[in-house]
Amino acid sequence: MSGTLNKVMLIGHLGDDVKMHYFDDKNCVGRFPLATNETYTSKQTNERITNTEWHNIVVRNKAAEICEKYLSKGDKVYIEGRIKTRKWNDDKGIERYSTEIQCTDFTFLSTKNDGQEHSSSQTPPTSNPNKNTAEPEQNDDLPF
Repeated sequence: MSGTLNKVMLIGHLGDDVKMHYFDDKNCVGRFPLATNETYTSKQTNERITNTEWHNIVVRNKAAEICEKYLSKGDKVYIEGRIKTRKWNDDKGIERYSTEIQCTDFTFLSTKNDGQEHSSSQTPPTSNPNKNTAEPEQNDDLPF
């Protein structure tokens, strides 16, 4: 096989809110840190040890706006993307590197209390707005 693959799949928690940067041509970039944890039991001490790895996530344009609107610190999210390393010179002229995950797909895994409250205020799914209420109910003893 002569091809290569650069693919990352992560499930983790946001370490901060999405920070947005807008460009002149109406494009934007959202950035946020994502924490993933590895937990194991030490054979020497029988103690549970958790190691946290931090990932810099970069999401662009409409996807960035969606993330900014619906994600906040602590939320759990699934991220798919590719690894990208950037190089730049800082204010002192020192060469710096940053490894990021360029997000190509995501799925929100946390549930929001706001969304649950909103759905409970809607009409129950059993009501039918097209039904004529003057008709008597038939088959009331059906189990569904």
